Amino acid sequence: MSFVKDPEAVIDYVMDWTFYLAGNTISTSVWSVPGLTITSQSHTSTRATVWLAGGTAYQRYIARNTITTSAGQTDVRGIAITVYPRNQ
Repeated sequence: MSFVKDPEAVIDYVMDWTFYLAGNTISTSVWSVPGLTITSQSHTSTRATVWLAGGTAYQRYIARNTITTSAGQTDVRGIAITVYPRNQ
């Protein structure tokens, strides 16, 4: 997945793990996004959410979400976020 973000925006991004979980649930979720500021993160039984701020215009960042399931499995997925100023 790929998204566009304004450097001044503080916006949420959601990773839906429903298909992968196959009946399990998310026990833990941790986001890592070098170069962007994580203002908050949370998860439900099937979705992980991160709120991001900042970034340098015209740079691409990878937001990585690591989960552990109720069955003890661990997986990592990423989304690409490119920062573009919207006020130009």
